[in-house]
Amino acid sequence: MDYPGNLFVVSAPSGAGKSSLVKALLELDSQVYRSISHTTRAPRGQEKHGREYFFASREDFEKMIANHAFVEWANVHGNLYGTAKKAIEERLAKGADIVLEIDYQGALQIKESFVNAVLIFILPPSWEELRSRLENRGEDAAEVIEMRLANAAEEMAQVHKFDFVIINELFERALFDLKAVVHAQRLKYSTQHRARADTFASLNIPDYLEKA
Repeated sequence: MDYPGNLFVVSAPSGAGKSSLVKALLELDSQVYRSISHTTRAPRGQEKHGREYFFASREDFEKMIANHAFVEWANVHGNLYGTAKKAIEERLAKGADIVLEIDYQGALQIKESFVNAVLIFILPPSWEELRSRLENRGEDAAEVIEMRLANAAEEMAQVHKFDFVIINELFERALFDLKAVVHAQRLKYSTQHRARADTFASLNIPDYLEKA
């Protein structure tokens, strides 16, 4: 189903700067809204339930899986993450632009259900920089950092399946690139026709997508 809103899905290995970039995008663009995922992991730092994530017990999460409540879900670093389908559909139907921060497995699942979703992958400039960022966060033990680096190799091998790739070497440049992707998507013919169908109709422009 086509929706007037756009769905942007941002993935990256842990430490590449995905969350910081999405946060900055939301502060700059009031037309984009964050979709809040469910997770079984414990909150970090100042994270709050219903703001960064909906924090759920494994039992409750598994009940939602059984009830087919998620459009995607995955086991990441031993924790479960999932995106509720109904919440996304309702917002897109109202014309809102939604951004999702999820791992590559979830991103590819999202694309199966929302064919117009725009997949964006954030890469670090080097392995050395990725390790440095993970160590400087001060959130994970050494063995957890090694696990995240090992998983990063698998995650980055999927980058060719994404629509856009942004290398986060200089934060300001990466943010500019992310904003450019969002703006360009809004100007595509298919997106404009979905969002401004009345304008196209008033100008007697036929729907070429229907005839394709």
